[in-house]
Amino acid sequence: MTKRDFDAVVVGSGPNGLAAAITLQQAGLSVLLLEGKNSVGGGLRTAELTLPGFRHDVCSAIHPLAAESPFFKTLPLQAHGLEYIYPPVATAHPLANGTAAVLEQSMAATVARLGMDASAYQRLISPVANDWPALGPAILGPLRWPKHPLAMAQFGLKGLLPASTFANLHLKTTEARALWGGMAAHAQLPLTHVATSAIGLVLLAMGHRHGWPLPKGGSQAIATALTAYFVSLGGQVQTNFYVKSLAQLPSAHAVLLDVTPRQLLGIAGHAFSALYKWQLERYRYGMGVFKIDWALAEPIPFTAPDCRRAGTVHLGNTLEEITAAEQLTWNGTHPEKPFVLLAQQSLFDTTRAPTGQHTAWAYCHVPHGSTRDMTAAIEQQVERFAPGFRERILARHVLNTAQMEDYNPNYIGGDINGGVLDIGQLFTRPVLRFSPYQTSAKGLYICSSSTPPGGGVHGMCGYHAARRALQDVFGVRLPGLA
Repeated sequence: MTKRDFDAVVVGSGPNGLAAAITLQQAGLSVLLLEGKNSVGGGLRTAELTLPGFRHDVCSAIHPLAAESPFFKTLPLQAHGLEYIYPPVATAHPLANGTAAVLEQSMAATVARLGMDASAYQRLISPVANDWPALGPAILGPLRWPKHPLAMAQFGLKGLLPASTFANLHLKTTEARALWGGMAAHAQLPLTHVATSAIGLVLLAMGHRHGWPLPKGGSQAIATALTAYFVSLGGQVQTNFYVKSLAQLPSAHAVLLDVTPRQLLGIAGHAFSALYKWQLERYRYGMGVFKIDWALAEPIPFTAPDCRRAGTVHLGNTLEEITAAEQLTWNGTHPEKPFVLLAQQSLFDTTRAPTGQHTAWAYCHVPHGSTRDMTAAIEQQVERFAPGFRERILARHVLNTAQMEDYNPNYIGGDINGGVLDIGQLFTRPVLRFSPYQTSAKGLYICSSSTPPGGGVHGMCGYHAARRALQDVFGVRLPGLA
């Protein structure tokens, strides 16, 4: 090979960019990681957004997939300062009658609340949780023949169902159906869409394996640990280097970009074939989010006691309400009672707020690119299940979809999943191609959440893209994850 400044350059330091850089560096290459902002992290950042001493997760907050990522689990991140905190209740889902469905690590404790659905829930979820070591690498990767085809087939038969169909086939109680609806709504799709059951199954399984953890000190701690490990291997990081063109980059044998198709076209469109450009231009982005962070004088006074033990709370009441709200949002309107995902990290992590005070984090889905202020609608949903909540607010910080995209250019129109995760873009994101990580330009790869397996803090998009680049450019074939 001709001498280059680096063997590989990775653009973007979100979890996927970091995973790609680490994988390449582990293979003995010289790797440069570039970040446009003054700190690494992408969606993994923590800051004092409201008042001094109140530390808020700017984007992602709760990390079941990071803790169970087949790649991250191979890394010595604890040695680099990462500590996960596991709330006693992973998720609580309050209902209008003052009770709540809960997801606890204990299967017995969870099903004890589900009445006639107890046996069905256990039968449906236990295999996914038990088989995760075998299923994880296949689910969190590109379309290929799985190492464990029977387990994967059993998962696929359930996961490919629309979440609404899954509920109607298997669940009868209000509690079980509501809990299921809140899980499936993480897909940012109408619950009537094919394959929305997959995310619900995975999130419930993660809860039963170990729980839904939060990183001590904030989500930034994950990025900090990943970066420290990368640097310990000899990797180099340069911040405040915003890439708009390939011409800005030092010479390298391989370039991996942790960006979505729109930015990829802007940075490297001139280097692509007409067909590849045509496909990228037709990539679809999905619903956005409107996010609020609160500084609070006291914890949120949820009526249901279990909600006060939960790291995450899903606010949407019944499955039917959630289904209606997500469909309205997908159709381009703003529901009066949006489905709200809320985290209360300071209940379990004292580093997040001054003594005796608290933080809370929440978002709802909104139409793509919407700039409507959803503060009142979100706070009304919280107040609905926690009367007196508003009286505890000391300060708030909000981000609409435009502000989300300005903060992280990968969040096009507020879409935090890097593009629609429906059946049409699940395994063919960003384009239909033998390897979704290869572009049509030699030595140029995409490693963002716009590639399989999609959104979430797991690093698997970056890991798989790096493996592809190692094989194509450097002739290095890494063994797959177990």
